[in-house]
Amino acid sequence: MRFEVFSTDRLGISQEILNELANLGLNIKAMEVASGIIYLNIESRDLDFATIQQSISKVDGVSLCQQLDLLPSELKQQHLQALLKRIPDPIFDLDAAGQVISCNHHRHIYLSRPSEQVLGITLTELRQKAAFSRDVSFEEQTFQAEVTPLWIDGVFSGAVVMLKSLDKVANQLSNFQQSISFNGMEDIVGDSLPILQVKEQLFKFAGLDLPILINGETGTGKELVARAIHLQSHRKDKPFLAINCAALPEQLLESELFGYVAGAFTGASTKGKPGLFELANGGTVFLDEIAEMSVYLQAKLLRFLQDYSFRRLGGNKETQANVRIISASHQPFEQLIAQGNFRQDLYYRLNVLNLMLPPLKARVEDIKQLCDHFICQAREQTKLAKPELLPDALSVLHAYNWPGNIRQLQNVMFRLTALNSGKQISAPMIKQVLNQFTSTFDDKPTVDSLNVMRGDSSDWLSVDNWQEAQSRFESSLLKALYPHFPSTRKLAQRLAVSHNKIAIKLRQYGIKCPSD
Repeated sequence: MRFEVFSTDRLGISQEILNELANLGLNIKAMEVASGIIYLNIESRDLDFATIQQSISKVDGVSLCQQLDLLPSELKQQHLQALLKRIPDPIFDLDAAGQVISCNHHRHIYLSRPSEQVLGITLTELRQKAAFSRDVSFEEQTFQAEVTPLWIDGVFSGAVVMLKSLDKVANQLSNFQQSISFNGMEDIVGDSLPILQVKEQLFKFAGLDLPILINGETGTGKELVARAIHLQSHRKDKPFLAINCAALPEQLLESELFGYVAGAFTGASTKGKPGLFELANGGTVFLDEIAEMSVYLQAKLLRFLQDYSFRRLGGNKETQANVRIISASHQPFEQLIAQGNFRQDLYYRLNVLNLMLPPLKARVEDIKQLCDHFICQAREQTKLAKPELLPDALSVLHAYNWPGNIRQLQNVMFRLTALNSGKQISAPMIKQVLNQFTSTFDDKPTVDSLNVMRGDSSDWLSVDNWQEAQSRFESSLLKALYPHFPSTRKLAQRLAVSHNKIAIKLRQYGIKCPSD
């Protein structure tokens, strides 16, 4: 039975109330005192509330005595437990001896047991001055334990341990890797035949839980396609983790992929670290620029792909990882294999399903749609007005060869949107920006970058001599440039030659002004 007693705040009143309860033969289980209020938890012993209330009210200064459901400390504890139960992660409260004194989710079977027995964390580790984290095994699962030692006035009084599953850590890492949100197929912009074929293959591959190798030039959107496959597959609710194999040295890449145990190498964390394969369990790992991986790591990756088991660096425990591998490269694997720079057996393991992404120059019909998409993205990020893309600017974009592919087009559109907010984007503006990023509009022309030679190499096998090849080249170059520089003076300035030379060449090849 619980009471709250309101009284004047005078010396000795609490003792007088306790004396009255003792005269009734009552045992006090708990007592809390605040200014003007005394809270009591009493073993009633079959006495009714009225009898107890009458006895307490005899004390001089008592103004009110009424029943309570819970004492203030009990109410706070109840709210705290309700709050802890809402947290999905296991939380343990440890005393100074390292014993578990409280935990959420009704894990009462661990109470009064040492943390070393429950979590594998020793008292020596708990007594560290600063908070730390380390991997622990709990209920046959691997967690990352975040340990906060509690020191009061320089005396160790216990610790709080929160366990985070590796799935949650992986999801946090996956979200961190994404600078923008991905919507899967919706992010693959375009309706040209090459890109429609890619989308059709993507749908098929998403339902086949097999390794995929994506080939394509730099900037064609290999990671975007890999994410779309992941989001279209049954693994969509699990992590998607990506790593660029060309960006890290061999040892660091190995530790990032497979993880390491404490003290595995010089400079390694004393707590160890899980690798991407372990973190992405149930999800997808995207290995970008895999052709840059060393032969040593290729052999280790091949071993992993045989049964999807591995050991952390410096460890001896075999770990299984249920992951799907999607890899990508812009390099020719046949040549790398012939040179001994890439293992043929690994190539066959990775290339179970193959997806070839077309370069932007092979899907020029999508440029307008891509430009609108990137301009809208840039407008949202910069909070500026949307500029209008003029037809003459679109003609320049169609004529350009795009060595950087879609990534380069995105860069150009973002730059133009930021610099020309609310204005029109014209052909001269496009050329100016392209001149800053590429050599296409430099003083010296390049045939490939201006698409003046669209045929394959067999078209040139029929030439009889150097002079004929040079004439064919000059004619193709002038026909490609003249529509964009529709006067002999402008074309001469563009090619950095004399006005007379351009006039002579135009007459020689019978090329007329586009306005004629």
